[in-house]
Amino acid sequence: MLILLTVFMAVAILIPIIQRWVRNGIFAIGALVPAVAFVVTVLQGPIVLAGGVVEERFAWIPQIGLDLDLRVDTLSWVLALVVTGVGALVLLYCARYFSPDEPNLGRFGGVLLAFAGVMYGLVIADNVYLLFVFWEATSVLSYLLIGHYTGRRASRGAAMQALLVTTLGGLVMLVGLVILHAVTGTASLAAIVASPPPFTGLVITAVMLVLVGAASKSALLPFHFWLPAAMAAPTPVSAYLHAAAMVKAGIYLIARLTPGFADMPVYREVLVTLGIATMLVGGYRALRQYDLKLILAYGTISQLGFLTIVVAFGTRDAALAGITLLVAHACFKATLFLVVGMIDHRTGTRDIRKLSGLGRSAPLLFIISLVAAGSMAGLPPMLGFVAKEAVFTSFLAAGELGDALGWVALIGSAAGAVLTVAYSCRFVFGAFAEKPGVEKVRYVREHVDFMFSQLVLAIVSVVLGIASPLLDAPLAGYADTVPALPPGIVSVEEPSLYHLALWHGLEPALGISAITLALGLLLFWAREPVSRLQAKVPALVDSARGYWWSMRVVDLVAARVTAFTQRGSLPFYLGTILIVFIGATGIAFAMGGAWPELPPVEFSWVQLAVISIMSVAAIAATRAPKRFQGVILVGVTGYGMVMIFALHGAPDLAITQALIESITLVVFVLVLRRLPAAHGSRDKNPPAWIRWIIGIAFGLSMAAIVLFAMASRQASPDSLAFPELAYVGGHGENVVNVTLVDIRGWDTMGELSVLVAAATGIASLIFIRTRVSKPSAARTPQRRRLTASPITEAIELPTARLRRTGGAVPKHQKVWLMAGRSLAPENRSIILEVVVRLVFHALIIVSLYLLFAGHNDPGGGFAGGTVAGLAIASRYLAGGRAELDQAVRVDAGRLLGVGLLMATLTALVPLFFGQGPLASAYIDVAIPYVGQFVFVTSTFFDIGVYLVVIALVIDVLRSLGAEVDLQAEQLDDDADDGELTVTPMGSIADDPVVEPANGTRTEDRS
Repeated sequence: MLILLTVFMAVAILIPIIQRWVRNGIFAIGALVPAVAFVVTVLQGPIVLAGGVVEERFAWIPQIGLDLDLRVDTLSWVLALVVTGVGALVLLYCARYFSPDEPNLGRFGGVLLAFAGVMYGLVIADNVYLLFVFWEATSVLSYLLIGHYTGRRASRGAAMQALLVTTLGGLVMLVGLVILHAVTGTASLAAIVASPPPFTGLVITAVMLVLVGAASKSALLPFHFWLPAAMAAPTPVSAYLHAAAMVKAGIYLIARLTPGFADMPVYREVLVTLGIATMLVGGYRALRQYDLKLILAYGTISQLGFLTIVVAFGTRDAALAGITLLVAHACFKATLFLVVGMIDHRTGTRDIRKLSGLGRSAPLLFIISLVAAGSMAGLPPMLGFVAKEAVFTSFLAAGELGDALGWVALIGSAAGAVLTVAYSCRFVFGAFAEKPGVEKVRYVREHVDFMFSQLVLAIVSVVLGIASPLLDAPLAGYADTVPALPPGIVSVEEPSLYHLALWHGLEPALGISAITLALGLLLFWAREPVSRLQAKVPALVDSARGYWWSMRVVDLVAARVTAFTQRGSLPFYLGTILIVFIGATGIAFAMGGAWPELPPVEFSWVQLAVISIMSVAAIAATRAPKRFQGVILVGVTGYGMVMIFALHGAPDLAITQALIESITLVVFVLVLRRLPAAHGSRDKNPPAWIRWIIGIAFGLSMAAIVLFAMASRQASPDSLAFPELAYVGGHGENVVNVTLVDIRGWDTMGELSVLVAAATGIASLIFIRTRVSKPSAARTPQRRRLTASPITEAIELPTARLRRTGGAVPKHQKVWLMAGRSLAPENRSIILEVVVRLVFHALIIVSLYLLFAGHNDPGGGFAGGTVAGLAIASRYLAGGRAELDQAVRVDAGRLLGVGLLMATLTALVPLFFGQGPLASAYIDVAIPYVGQFVFVTSTFFDIGVYLVVIALVIDVLRSLGAEVDLQAEQLDDDADDGELTVTPMGSIADDPVVEPANGTRTEDRS
């Protein structure tokens, strides 16, 4: 089963890639995966039907109970058949539904297949946390599917609405699952249901929280409003997600909990009441719709309420009826949605006021719809009739035994069944009947393969109805887990068990079905007066309005809070953060009682000298009048930390700190080019003495925290075991590097994610159209004329031809130094360019040495990547953006992705070998004539770190460097074409200068 889930994921990723070659064939390829899963599930049938279960268990994080536990019993088996079978048919339907030139078709196919995979995972997951992961994944993927038409506002709004409602319910459900795990001591859903904890207030609260998630996912009141809005999605999405799969997730969870919690106080009462209300509201609203999809959408809400009543009722017969109704609903509702897709596809409308005579022009489609709608209304010989008979019989039996809730459920479901018959007739009549005064629509006849999926599902509805006795034994495997008597009812005689059949004789349930059918037909016949009556009923309660009102309140509060806190003042932000920190720390110290005995303070005179220099530099930085001076002084404090690390015997930290300080200075220089040289006006800043007080108080607070933490330590720190763990477990002698890539690898994964986010943020702020820096054409600055010297002619042979050709370099000629293409002679240093080019490759080799030597010696992926980044930065600083384009021709975004992917795979691959994530293996062999060869798999993680760091530097150089240069040059050109010329802001020692065309000079110090 885990292999199947992996295949779902792999093919879903592959589909968008191959779509350009196979076009609509991607859906046939995608349909193979759920079809194979369907076959595998069928082959599991003998084990499941014999009363056994199919289990796969993989330990992942046992400390918190998060394991990959998969389990197939009767309920999971039935749902897995529904999910995979209907999923395969819907994917086949998509091949004819979408035109080959549909935008984003590859993405749609991949997401739809991924949804099928996560839904399959949801119904077979046994671990509650794994169940939650799949649960939320369905919400995210449904968001992408509902919002497929990104250019339509309705699609985007519906997608966001569905995501917010179902995700919020899922988070509430997670709280309940965590409580149940804590109370029962197990994360296995099957174990929790098999041995439920005592029904204390905490347990009842936990179960109710879980049911909130089920109600939001299955569109029960008051969360039902998102489902009709989701009809903005393509029709295949509606047929699968909103009829057969996603909305069944909540029903599945209720059915899973019922055997263990049906006798819990308020469980049945809440769900049965909620189900009746949902069934009636959905049916009532369906009678007011004119769009075929909206009729089915509200009908789906009504049927989900019906399913909730049945599966939550808590008797064996109701459980059997519920699982039968679940299968019947998946068949007839998916069929009807697919039929609507064909009607809309071939007539261009879904409005029943515009459809007329379709039954004669599309007779096969009419017959398929009649079968599906008949099953929905409960007509024989369809499976829907068998399920409805079982429902009425189970409620009658419970009521006769003295269960008052049985009579409530019977009356409520019977009233809902009347509405079901009425909106079923409304659908069939509205879609296919000839209406007086309405022009007959022209229906383009379709190939039979477009009807294949609907035809199969309609046939299944009839065949399973006729062969319903054969379903009795398979479905009873789940029904027998529920008590035969209603909770709280004691009977001397064991009631006779219900069995599925098309004909049970003249019994009360058949009479109730006949009455509901007659009343439903009467309601449809009187549709005009009923419609007028409905129009007069005011909408006193509207959940959709409540949702939009809540969103407006959230937006208003967010805007007010943002306006109050986000003032655009960095001193205000920093001051607020520091004052809150100082206050919280002071309160903690004041309430903490007596201080522990402080540890002895040891220092050397060298350390004291370094600290003194750092302190002087830090104080001087606060008094520096210009930004560049402040940056240099802050850098002194950073290099002072390098000395501190080195004096304490931490070469890895010293090397990393030195490299980071260097690359940080480069970044600051790039940023400062676009800022005034001097600091801005300080008139609005707090007085200096207040800032000094805040700074000193913060420093003292940090020092107190460190001393208090060191003095309060009672147990030995875990780090004392790191050397042995690094050498024995990580097979490395460099404790720092092994800790980063092995012992504390998860921390490094988080830091990599932060780096990727930072690089993406920088790029998005600077680049206007694309992240990739386009190779810049050689151009001569407008205000300067390039003059060649003997030295430049000797080094750059094509320079003269560059001038003659306007800067374009012939493809057959190569230029060693690229600065001549973009820099004026007065801004160049030929010696610097030559030296940088000569040492560049040596620096890259040094970076690779640090990368591969870091497992046993100072270095590692971070240090190696930073050295490589400095080498690339030196190329840019020496030769400008043309030199950078020559040095780096890779997309930084892709390099970030490759690096993060390598680190992620290094973390996940051990899982497939029965190991924990980030577990490392090593090779240590003696190779003749070579020597001892040692390789540790965590090196791949280090390579990922190396690539991410390099990509981050490239992104910084291209965005804050090359892109800013290009924008400044374009600004120069625009100014030269007009009246003003703005000089490049290449100097950080002077303020930007604006020169009018007449040659007079004015300074702009704003």
